[in-house]
Amino acid sequence: MPFNSIFAWIIKKRIHQIDLFRKYPLEVQHEMLDKLLKTAADTTWGKTYNYAAIETYQQYRSTVPLQEYEDVKPWVDRLMNNEQNLLWPTETKWFAKSSGTTSERSKLIPVTKEALEECHQKGGKDLLALYYDNHPNGKLYKGKHLVIGGSAQTNPLSDDSYFGDLSAIIMKTLPWWAEIKRTPAKEIALMSEWEEKIEKMARSTMQEDVCILVGVPSWTMVLANKILEITGKKNLKEVWPNLELFMHGGVNFEPYRKEFSKLIPDGTMNYVESYNASEGFFGIQDKQDLKELLLMLDYGIFYEFIPMDQYDGIKSQKVVDLFEVELGKNYALVISTNAGLWRYIIGDTIKFTSKEPYRFVITGRTKSFINAFGEELIVDNAEKAIAEACLKTNSQIRDYTACPVYMEGGERGKHEWLIEFVNPPNDMERFGLVLDEALRNVNSDYDAKRTNNMVLDYLKIQVLESGTFDKWLKSKGKLGGQNKIPRLSNSREYLEEILQFTKSNTNTINS
Repeated sequence: MPFNSIFAWIIKKRIHQIDLFRKYPLEVQHEMLDKLLKTAADTTWGKTYNYAAIETYQQYRSTVPLQEYEDVKPWVDRLMNNEQNLLWPTETKWFAKSSGTTSERSKLIPVTKEALEECHQKGGKDLLALYYDNHPNGKLYKGKHLVIGGSAQTNPLSDDSYFGDLSAIIMKTLPWWAEIKRTPAKEIALMSEWEEKIEKMARSTMQEDVCILVGVPSWTMVLANKILEITGKKNLKEVWPNLELFMHGGVNFEPYRKEFSKLIPDGTMNYVESYNASEGFFGIQDKQDLKELLLMLDYGIFYEFIPMDQYDGIKSQKVVDLFEVELGKNYALVISTNAGLWRYIIGDTIKFTSKEPYRFVITGRTKSFINAFGEELIVDNAEKAIAEACLKTNSQIRDYTACPVYMEGGERGKHEWLIEFVNPPNDMERFGLVLDEALRNVNSDYDAKRTNNMVLDYLKIQVLESGTFDKWLKSKGKLGGQNKIPRLSNSREYLEEILQFTKSNTNTINS
């Protein structure tokens, strides 16, 4: 039987399984919790909290405490020293370097065999399955899949344990059927020096028949522009005529959509978003006409949610399961997983748009917001406003961050934005006006504080010279992969550090 026919049969079987958890989400989730508890009952953690005696979600919620990374870190340290059967019964020898932190000390998340196979790799297969379900005439398996991943280093604490970007760990453990279609070669894909890596990736892949791109939008753009620079071609379809799909994640795609339409000027090009973090694979855009993501319920993850209006970290009193969530409400995501994370607050926030099936949008981070003056500005607000400002001023950003300018000497507070453009607007003052207006439209608290400049003054924008954010990331040892610029912060720490890598007041817009 031809390979594509076998693949089609596997896809149809998997779509049937996805339809089951779409139809019976609560049953699937509570069976998942029961399976996780029984599997981990004889681990050190399971014995500590008497998993063998827990029979209901209510018991689980009242027995096991909420966790953040600092609570999990001592267990991770022991795992990295080759103690086993602590959080999960099978061997733990992989540790994903979390892309969700830009602090000096990275988070290292345990990744078990089950998490790799039943969660992360399963999510990759489901991306293809759902794509083919929506596009039965797709020809993805006739060409190469260009995966823009991170780098992996050997953990010096053990000869048989490793840490690195999750994408690199996945790449190191890919099954044969995925590896034969992937490009570039592993020795290039896993390089840690990103400037050299982009150059080598470009030269080694531009002659391939690439039909899928997989990566974070910002770094995919960097690679694409390098390839066009080397080849002299006008767009990626001239380089790869059979390119038909970009599978992306890590950051909001909307601010990049316009630039990708220039890089790939083809109305038949498809874009599919996924939500895959170091801690687990959570969502897939299962319908291209919807921007929401389907919550994946059979990946070895049990979900809980903390309403953000009652959020207090591990001290939070109100925690709910899927049955209790409300549409349109902002929640902090809490997970228990087959990697041995138990009631772990990952730091991301989501909002449900549907319960039949459960679909959601990512709204930001529990610690990535500005609420210095009661404005409660979240990343979702910022992304929408940036996208509108770019659209109305015919511009395109590469990256941005924002923080408050606190009140001093009788002056009102304001928000300060650092923005690096791919295509800057012709009129920066208009860009600032549109951005401010869009923020007021999407956030009533921000609007109230901006009314008559009573609390918040007009925003300040500093346009950074090209490459500034990369220089800052490189100084942190975080250039490349899925490392991201923090979008919003109540602290000025990030902003002040970033400004050290550019000329002062390169282009400042202020009222």
